Amino acid sequence: MLLREIRPLFILACSAAAIAQTQPLLPENTVTRVSEHVYAIVGWPNIGIITGDRATLVVDTGMGPRNGATVVREAKKLSKTSKLYLTTTHFHPEHAGGEQAFPPETILIRPAVQQEEMQARGAEFLEMFRGRSEQFKELLRDVHLRTPDVVFDREVKLDLGGVTARLMWMGAAHTRGDELTFVEPDGVLLPGDIVENKLVPSMPNADSSAKGWLAILDKLEPLKPHFIVPDHGTLGDGSLIQKERTFLADLQSRALELKRRGTSVEEAGKMLADEFRSKYPDWESMGPVPNVVRRVYAEAQ
Repeated sequence: MLLREIRPLFILACSAAAIAQTQPLLPENTVTRVSEHVYAIVGWPNIGIITGDRATLVVDTGMGPRNGATVVREAKKLSKTSKLYLTTTHFHPEHAGGEQAFPPETILIRPAVQQEEMQARGAEFLEMFRGRSEQFKELLRDVHLRTPDVVFDREVKLDLGGVTARLMWMGAAHTRGDELTFVEPDGVLLPGDIVENKLVPSMPNADSSAKGWLAILDKLEPLKPHFIVPDHGTLGDGSLIQKERTFLADLQSRALELKRRGTSVEEAGKMLADEFRSKYPDWESMGPVPNVVRRVYAEAQ
């Protein structure tokens, strides 16, 4: 199937994604073809599968071994070869918690900074997620995190046979170890949480960075991707980068303005959540806005 024939399936995936995002169990037998070599399991989170003539790369695992096993089954259906790579966009349990379900010969690869985060905070986040619901607790029962076979500093290129995946670390944003994957020649970007479709950037703690997030978006723009497969939310085209940047730069600017006026960070968070709810009515919940404001205030010190 040529790239120009993909668009109807891509649009169909977008329309169904909102439903899938509420389900922690990944769907089976509903893989969407995004481009000639890229497929997506649309769910929570979205999973990327890149198929070449010599190897297949899977991006993210789903939450826990049960979801990881689903991903493996879908990847095997699509693969032209038995060689399998696995990478993870960041260390959070819904993205890396299903590693152990992958065959032992799978080559696990991730940024060195992300692996440092996994070692330092992986167990902590597993416990945090287990406490969120009984379903999460069951899905994350007896999770064993794997040691990666390959770690890299800034970028590594995987020649999968007829298609190349560029795995990139560009600095801290959602986490310190965010990884992004650009698929050539398809022009598909799998950006983790860094580019999403009208979702407020999630900056849950002091490891997140508003400045870093904007800097990464500036580096992504020249790639001019045709399609974007975010970790969460509906799939979209390359225009999502500029939409994300416009929103975040606007929020940063307003937060800095309130800080200069002497507004407390708590009050600024409440004010801007209300303001941006009206200003960006088609964006989903403004719940993450106060945490973004906290990061902006801290980085302005």
